[in-house]
Amino acid sequence: MVVSSQNQEHVELKWWEKALFVQYLVLKTTASFKKTEIIELSPKEFTKAAFHFSFLVDILNIPANATWVKDGVTGAGGNGKGNAINQLSNPYGLFVDDDQAVIIVDWGNHRVIQWKKNDTNGHVIAGGKGVGNGLHQLHSPTDVLIDKETDSLIICDSNNKRVVRWSRRNGTTQGEIVINNISCWGLAMNNHTYLYVADNNKHEVRKYQLGDTNGTLVTGGNDRGNGTNQLYKPTYIYVDQQQNVYVSDRDNHRVMKWVKGAKEGIVVAGGQGSGNALTQLSLPLGLFADIVGTIYVADSSNHRVMCWTQGAKQGSVIVGGSSSGAAANQFNGSGALNFDQHGNLYVVDFSNFRVQRFSLE
Repeated sequence: MVVSSQNQEHVELKWWEKALFVQYLVLKTTASFKKTEIIELSPKEFTKAAFHFSFLVDILNIPANATWVKDGVTGAGGNGKGNAINQLSNPYGLFVDDDQAVIIVDWGNHRVIQWKKNDTNGHVIAGGKGVGNGLHQLHSPTDVLIDKETDSLIICDSNNKRVVRWSRRNGTTQGEIVINNISCWGLAMNNHTYLYVADNNKHEVRKYQLGDTNGTLVTGGNDRGNGTNQLYKPTYIYVDQQQNVYVSDRDNHRVMKWVKGAKEGIVVAGGQGSGNALTQLSLPLGLFADIVGTIYVADSSNHRVMCWTQGAKQGSVIVGGSSSGAAANQFNGSGALNFDQHGNLYVVDFSNFRVQRFSLE
């Protein structure tokens, strides 16, 4: 497919399926072409996106009947609580890179550590210099993501009330402050290169462009509460390709969806008080939404991960949930979650000081 701009410049647009991802690639054909608007890219509700040259977008396309093995494999940690490079201390945030390397926010050790696939030890890639507010330090970080455009880590440095950027280049010894004076917990970035940040003190989510320190309110911001225009301690967030924002509204025990530009959100999971019924959540944390709007949420105090299809009144347990424990099919607090390009599920098991991988069956 060829798409022309107003200046008669054009690009070739290709899409194809690789494993469980739909992939889109814009190919530049003239030296002066910068970007274009593409409408209705695919029949799978990917309706509008602004692309830059060579910007590749992966969209997880999980089959409706997908199941995962019930016994997880430890992909990081699992050697008790500690600060050795084979240990974690109450990990929270999680990001899975394209090569299945797992990047973990090691909250209790004030560092970000990377585990490559099948490695027995991790490698510290940010912080790890003791607790503090120096640019070489972190203080109880909670989330991380990779900004592929700049090849850097974006980190919620929670107790320093800032968001920081660390280059992934070898030899990097300190970060730079991106946003200051914010009680950040969760991060998301979409293909428009907006950075979304959950502020669990102001009970809101804001989006920021590069260099913007004030941001634009996108959810909440009406003090804490359980109204549809309110949040109460938002934690992890997810932003889809239409810029709809999904929020783990932790202390309201629900997941909210805010359509782009909306003044109120929609409850898409939980919202029936704290409990362990299939209609309920208890302190939800990690969050993911696939291309058709199915929600995957870490139900932390119920020690399980749940799946809620679009419009469903109750969810289903996909892993965990039997009880708190340290067996391969158990969690002791399920935290952040993510998927790799093969559909394997990764879950932070924060009070077992490990990350578990559940293979797609």
